Amino acid sequence: MPDTPRTTVSLREGAVWDQGLRGFFAYRDLGVRGATGGAFGAHLIRAVPGEGAKPAWHTHALGFQFVLVLKGEVTFEYEDIGTVTLRPGDSVLQPPMVRHREVSHSDDLELLELTQPAEFTTAPSTASETAPVPEPPV
Repeated sequence: MPDTPRTTVSLREGAVWDQGLRGFFAYRDLGVRGATGGAFGAHLIRAVPGEGAKPAWHTHALGFQFVLVLKGEVTFEYEDIGTVTLRPGDSVLQPPMVRHREVSHSDDLELLELTQPAEFTTAPSTASETAPVPEPPV
């Protein structure tokens, strides 16, 4: 982290959206990476209209990943819990190295993603046709 923490503001007006990890999403860095010396990341992600998901199993090497859906919907598949569809107000905490993929999303999808650290590696993962789904607790 920087020696002197600083208050960081990211305004919607005039915000820059660019291509990030996935070409079917646009990303807006919220300034947390710079304010924390890369220890944490926060960005908004929105769907690029007309571009669908490209489902591919993968993992992320990071300590923390949290996603909160703000608008639209997105369907993920996880190796440990199966398929889940998230809508506005829904969230998911993805554990480190969990094998997952994005199955689909609406053209109006917008979500907030928080990570630790800000930059991390993503690796493709071999996968079976469907992820195992554990039995629900009794």
